[in-house]
Amino acid sequence: MRKALRGAMALGVLMGTLGTAGTATAVQSGAVDTTTATARVAAAEADVLDRLLAIPGMSLIQEKPYTGYRFFVLNYTQPVDHRDPSRGTFQQRITVLHKDVSRPTVFHTSGYGVSTNPSRREPTQIIDGNQVSMEYRFFTPSRPDPADWSDLDIWQAASDQHRIYQALKPLYGENWLSTGGSKGGMTATYYERFYPRDMDGVVAYVAPNDVVNKEDSAYDDFFATVGTKECRDRLNGVQREALVRRDALMERYAAAAAENGWTFGTIGSMDHAYEAVVLDYVWGFWQYSTLADCESIPADAANATDEEIWNSVDTIAGFSSYTDQGLSGYTPYYYQAGTQLGAPTITFPHIEDGLIRYGYQPPRNFVPRSIPMRFQPSAMRDVDNWVRRNARQMLFVYGENDPWGAEPFHLGKGAKDSYVLTAPGMNHGANVAGLVPGEKALATARILTWAGVASAAVEADPSKAKPLAKFDAKLDKRDVEREPTLRP
Repeated sequence: MRKALRGAMALGVLMGTLGTAGTATAVQSGAVDTTTATARVAAAEADVLDRLLAIPGMSLIQEKPYTGYRFFVLNYTQPVDHRDPSRGTFQQRITVLHKDVSRPTVFHTSGYGVSTNPSRREPTQIIDGNQVSMEYRFFTPSRPDPADWSDLDIWQAASDQHRIYQALKPLYGENWLSTGGSKGGMTATYYERFYPRDMDGVVAYVAPNDVVNKEDSAYDDFFATVGTKECRDRLNGVQREALVRRDALMERYAAAAAENGWTFGTIGSMDHAYEAVVLDYVWGFWQYSTLADCESIPADAANATDEEIWNSVDTIAGFSSYTDQGLSGYTPYYYQAGTQLGAPTITFPHIEDGLIRYGYQPPRNFVPRSIPMRFQPSAMRDVDNWVRRNARQMLFVYGENDPWGAEPFHLGKGAKDSYVLTAPGMNHGANVAGLVPGEKALATARILTWAGVASAAVEADPSKAKPLAKFDAKLDKRDVEREPTLRP
């Protein structure tokens, strides 16, 4: 039923878009003319850029060469408000990694900006397909001007994806999968919740699911048990020592701020920023590092030098993170965290009273006061309930040692052909390749099947499933996309 409805919708979009562009003749009902269909595919390959630019609202920013692909950086005209298109438009940046119109397509977003260099997400390598990547609305340059921040919410962003999909589906007519990591995994999930008939499958990596914003004990439980006691003690010792030595290290912070031109107007003071960075330290380690990296953490923090404490905190949490300059590019994330997504709050039982002055600060402290914010507690509850009851062909992948996975998505009895899998020992960069062999094969097989490219052998025996495209060291770089902590 889902595929039938989607097929009918796609045909309607196809007829309308091709009619506007004047590039094809409507197919009459009855037998399919395979010769004409083959010719149409060949023509689309010959002038894929022309076909892209024939889409109303699409314009070219740049084309970059890459062997075996064509890579386009494009702008697409979007309504500022999908409920009321008369309120104006903005230019949303997208990229297209084009392989072949006969291959399936992966729709990727990081939930932040978009890279303008060719890259390939893991599902794209697995299915050997095309890839469309979207910059999230309100991340520059994809920001309306003037910006009405009330237009930044998960439904509006999902509607951006829906319109892009509708525009490109006539050209890329095979199956589509959506994907993203962290906030991108959240975005792919929200898109599925609001437009469940668009995609043939969803692969969401390390996607946090903060259903009840005020209940965060799962994070405290995580930090009490993650890794080894020796590693936890090292990290806790450095974090505590950075607060014990606040006065001395604040002098160094002030010197760094003067040297780099850092200011602290949004968060309120250098002291607020200093404590925020220090309190992010343990979280940041587990988000981006592995247990083996504990060897780089001072073992005896109380007897470490000021420089050793400073360097460890700066390397992992980054003293520029809560400056005005560090925050400005992430205003859209913090706005969403403070209005819909929620944000974690954790306790610090290893630090005595008096050393912590502010605690984990709320997103409101990281957004300019000129931007109004009001939290909507129903937004995440709605998504969570929908996933539990309605998930279809959805895969969630988490890392065992990633703090963001402490509050994951869960599947209920209503879910069909959907999975929540955890990669042992992995951090915020967890992926299908890091799963245990049986789960890796299962996940790979389901991705191939959802994309419509699984062989008969894989359908019969999922253990035979492997990525269809060879690994490319440049396109398939597996390093986690590091965002300054504390951001998903």
